[in-house]
Amino acid sequence: MRCNAIQFSQAGGPEQLQWVEIEVGEPGAGQVRVRHEAVGLNYIDVYHRTGLYPMPLPAGLGMEGAGVVDAVGEGVTHLKVGDRVAYASNPPGAYAEARVMPAMNVCVLPDTISFETGAAMMLKGLTAQYLLKKTLPVEGLQAGDFVLFHAAAGGVGLIACQWAKHLGLQLIGTAGSDEKCALAKAHGASHVINYRTDDFVARVKDITGGKGVKVVYDSVGKDTFTGSLDCLRPFGLLASFGNASGPVDPIAPGMLGPKGSVYLTRQTVFTHISSREATQAMANDLFDVVGSGAVNIRIDQRYALKNAAQAHTDLEARNTTGSTIFTL
Repeated sequence: MRCNAIQFSQAGGPEQLQWVEIEVGEPGAGQVRVRHEAVGLNYIDVYHRTGLYPMPLPAGLGMEGAGVVDAVGEGVTHLKVGDRVAYASNPPGAYAEARVMPAMNVCVLPDTISFETGAAMMLKGLTAQYLLKKTLPVEGLQAGDFVLFHAAAGGVGLIACQWAKHLGLQLIGTAGSDEKCALAKAHGASHVINYRTDDFVARVKDITGGKGVKVVYDSVGKDTFTGSLDCLRPFGLLASFGNASGPVDPIAPGMLGPKGSVYLTRQTVFTHISSREATQAMANDLFDVVGSGAVNIRIDQRYALKNAAQAHTDLEARNTTGSTIFTL
């Protein structure tokens, strides 16, 4: 079968994204073919397009989608033709009307969750899950503890705001405008900081009575890295999980001691979903909090898939909030 997809042949700006027709084959062993109903947009897509995370070219993009299984390869037992599914998965290729892909990270989507919500939440929701549940400071997290979350009005951020509140944590969220700060606050952030007008380090120290936070979750990267370290209490953890402002410069490990014997980790969702069992357990946790209403997946932007270049332009300009999806 043939279908339309977004591909690029050269690393660069959004203008490199092309709407093309591709051949979609039959699934092999351990694979399924998914006909997409909606596809998610994530900042990692920008890293792939620009070459920050190099890929063999030409290549497709996209690591998050939802749709219906229409063919199943040998050895796949947890899925069948006709299943409603959603996924966050390597390799990239979700920007397509249909695709053949590894079945390992594809999960049956509960009937109570729409395709659009599924496409908007899998990569972002599983990221929030592993951050708040698995990427923890050495002293752990208890109800009432302060955590700092950068880009709190983004797709991952709004999920994290709600999930942190559900867990009893006091999330301090940063964002780049008063409107985005208000959005994070409305979704459960205990405190918000406009990093364009306020010194977020000073504000964090003020909010926490000078103690700092147990953990900082930072997907911004270069612009916030040093300040994030300065927000930590002794033995705190800086969990870096993105580079929206650019990659962090190399650091000397010796600098971590004087800042309070703090910890630094660089996380990726794909380590956490490296097995079928781990993927399903994390997805079940996500499905539960969404299904219960504790976490609402906010979709603020929708684009036709063929307009992916415009979506990338808006994302990089930080003109988006919440989750963004492509419709087909």
